Amino acid sequence: MKIRIGLGSCGIAAGALKVMEALKTELASHNLQIEIQQTGCIGMCHNEPLVDIIDDNGQIFTYGKIDEKDIKAIIEQHLIEGNPVEKYLVNSSQNRNEFLAQQVRVALRNCGIIDPEQIEHYTDRGGYEALKKAITTMSPEEIIAEIKTSGLRGRGGAGFPTWFKWNAARNNPGEIKYIVCNADEGDPGAFMDRSVLESDPHSVLEGMAIAGYAIGAAQGIIYCRAEYPLAIRRLEIAIKQAKAKGLLGSNILGSPFSFNIRIKQGAGAFVCGEETALIASLEGERGMPRLKPPFPAQSGYWGKPTNINNVETLANIPWIIAQGGKAFAAMGSPSSKGTKVFALAGKIKRGGLVEVPMGLSLKDVIYKIGGGIKEDRNFKAVQLGGPSGGCIPERLLDTPVEYESITATGAIMGSGGMVVMDETTCMVDVARFFLDFTQKESCGKCVQCRIGTKRMLEILERICAGEGKPGDIELLQEIALKVGEGSLCGLGQSAPNPVLTTIRYFREEYEAHINEKKCPAMQCKALITYRIDPEKCKSCGLCAKKCPVNCISGEKKKPYVIDQSQCIKCGNCIEVCPTKFNAVIVE
Repeated sequence: MKIRIGLGSCGIAAGALKVMEALKTELASHNLQIEIQQTGCIGMCHNEPLVDIIDDNGQIFTYGKIDEKDIKAIIEQHLIEGNPVEKYLVNSSQNRNEFLAQQVRVALRNCGIIDPEQIEHYTDRGGYEALKKAITTMSPEEIIAEIKTSGLRGRGGAGFPTWFKWNAARNNPGEIKYIVCNADEGDPGAFMDRSVLESDPHSVLEGMAIAGYAIGAAQGIIYCRAEYPLAIRRLEIAIKQAKAKGLLGSNILGSPFSFNIRIKQGAGAFVCGEETALIASLEGERGMPRLKPPFPAQSGYWGKPTNINNVETLANIPWIIAQGGKAFAAMGSPSSKGTKVFALAGKIKRGGLVEVPMGLSLKDVIYKIGGGIKEDRNFKAVQLGGPSGGCIPERLLDTPVEYESITATGAIMGSGGMVVMDETTCMVDVARFFLDFTQKESCGKCVQCRIGTKRMLEILERICAGEGKPGDIELLQEIALKVGEGSLCGLGQSAPNPVLTTIRYFREEYEAHINEKKCPAMQCKALITYRIDPEKCKSCGLCAKKCPVNCISGEKKKPYVIDQSQCIKCGNCIEVCPTKFNAVIVE
């Protein structure tokens, strides 16, 4: 018998530490000697905090959305009486949750299973066997050939063939070379890399060591944003443990190969996700993109050949070397092999960390795995690729999850953020949100990006404020073209994507904002009005009590009225109006 509790950032934020303390207290009160094991993200973030009870037969029972008050019943009924508590049960070996049952886990193979702070948990599941195989039985050329066979493409966004980058770095001359792990995950709504680092740090270390052996590098650097303190702490523990076991450091496993890894904490600048800006930051300079060529494989960190891969890409490497490139290539589609991890978020019933074979449709991810839209509202769009991506409408939900197909929609695969939007989402405001983010995060090096995104943002703000003018849509498209053409790095080149895709697929919303001074989604405050229906109002006065500016007046047996000149459109009135009345109307 064993108890496992999810202590990734999502679980901790939901109260998992309190649940763990309650578990310890309750077990002690019943004199039960049962191991409590911490683990990382189990994946079902929508059900946090999560607790697994694993019986002596290996059967798993997962309890979700529990707090410290629920532990007593679970201990007494399940552990003592042997009756699982159905009220809190969200998954079991006999009745798999659809969220998990639909997934195929490679990069996430250990997440939610092992204790990320115990190297023995990783090695017991075959960890570091791929590294041993690589450095004792394979040449660097054979490793690169195996990665080529796998069809693995960079999971950071561009989808560039991994083997090609490795081969370029290997073939460029130089005694000193570097492996860099890009863990600067900055997309709004993205948490894939953080979850892997928190849940299975050794998979990334092992992948980096294999990459180092393949290209001839003796030094690895993990560039991780300082906003990920738990990931950094567990990486530090993992590095120390791997060195103690002779799996990192000098003469790994008694071989001539030596490889060390250090962590560089970034300041959270979005632009440092771009590889040349990342290198500049590593060197102590301001994170700003550099001209290419030369490419990092030719001249990267301190002018030396450097290979840069993101967290998910590296986490796949040990599995590929252990299982073979053909096994990885057998999953996915002809052009996009293997699996892809997504952070499923937004207006979705079952949000969390998912890993699916490439080629699965967006519809299957959102509806079969994610369970569809919250409150059974209508789906409107899904945003992929973060600020560099775009919004995909309902009519394109059959689009398969693969690089070329997603790019054809105007979006990009990106690192894996997948934000679902429903009928209450204003697409003009979505474009404004991402432009605001991009404009603030622009390094300022390129005039087109620095000034162009600012001008685009100003137009979008005018439109959302009800001050849009005829020709604004065309002006946005014109500026977007110039920004894309004139920016130095991929981040600036792709910055207009959220605007261009929302215009492409939701032009009618832009036109309604400009021509009719209406927000169809009823979200832009300047374009909506709150009104009380006198026939439905029961004069309960709840709206008036909740109004922060006291602009709602009324008296007993008479309908209440909103003073439009004073209304700040906070929405409190509609929130407190009893649903059986629905007296507050948004127009």
